[in-house]
Amino acid sequence: MNTIQSDNYAVYFDNSLDELVDFIKKGNYSKFFILTDENTGEHCLPLLTSKLTDFNNYDLIEISSGEESKNIDFCVGVWKMLIDFGADRKSLMINLGGGVITDMGGFAASTYKRGIDFVQVPTTLLSQVDASVGGKTGIDVDGIKNIIGTFTMPKAVFIAHEFLQSLPPRQILSGLAEMLKHGLIVDAGYWNKLKNSDLKNPTIELVHRSVEIKNEITIEDPHEKGIRKALNFGHTIGHAVETYSLLHDKDSLSHGEAVAIGMICESYLAHKKTGLSSDELHEIVKVLTDLYPKYTIKEESFDELFLNMKKDKKNVGDEINCTLLTHIGKFSIDNVCTADELCESLRYYINL
Repeated sequence: MNTIQSDNYAVYFDNSLDELVDFIKKGNYSKFFILTDENTGEHCLPLLTSKLTDFNNYDLIEISSGEESKNIDFCVGVWKMLIDFGADRKSLMINLGGGVITDMGGFAASTYKRGIDFVQVPTTLLSQVDASVGGKTGIDVDGIKNIIGTFTMPKAVFIAHEFLQSLPPRQILSGLAEMLKHGLIVDAGYWNKLKNSDLKNPTIELVHRSVEIKNEITIEDPHEKGIRKALNFGHTIGHAVETYSLLHDKDSLSHGEAVAIGMICESYLAHKKTGLSSDELHEIVKVLTDLYPKYTIKEESFDELFLNMKKDKKNVGDEINCTLLTHIGKFSIDNVCTADELCESLRYYINL
């Protein structure tokens, strides 16, 4: 499997943890720090530390797992640990974990002493194909996902397929939603390949293609002024539903489960607004409803969902912007959707 080269960093697939060891040695860092949560600390950290026997200049920082930890209070805790451990500007942060770790770890590193180097070692399918690539860092405030953050590129990304073996099926499905999105927005052939694959156990080749797609888009538009908005397909409604679920459900939706709902709703909007054919709409809906369990959305939640959508960072003024499909494999950005249209799409999902 080839290394993928971005403008500022490389994404390593082959023997990636050995490549990380070489990277640390070449970087001549004064110290380095490994940020984990209790899950990656148990299942993934031993594999990494078994490669670090030549080093004694590192410390571990552990936070609690889950989206609830991706906030400023936990970030302050990370900064205080860096201060206590004597991190200087020649230090390195290794973010070992899923999207919460890579998003928040990247943000903490990019702001500590105005920025120290960090690398991403994503351990979930979602973080491998999405959060670790593209240089977005972020934390949540008042339940609004990633509303505070920076565009800061990692120094490298190291993707180890063996980490996926410890993931429960629901976590695989969460990452799969982003892979399906990549096919829907720019690569109909990849979408078709995914449809005909064992999606409960995606191959490293499929992961590689998703990373390649996201990397190509983010190289062209690193600060989300144009084509990078394609990656927001399914996320305007998906993030709103995810935020609602985090606040109201004991067993909240995963990111991928919420994005799957968003892609169904926004595919319906695409059929109404940007020319997606009824056959393509039904194909998308069938694939997603076969994979993801139905979530109960009630009409009385529409006001709160709409308020969540209005807070989305992609909006301009009071207008809610969606990325929609014109065909499977082709997209259209900056489509203004009204409250009535968005509610209609939610009713479409409810009535499936």
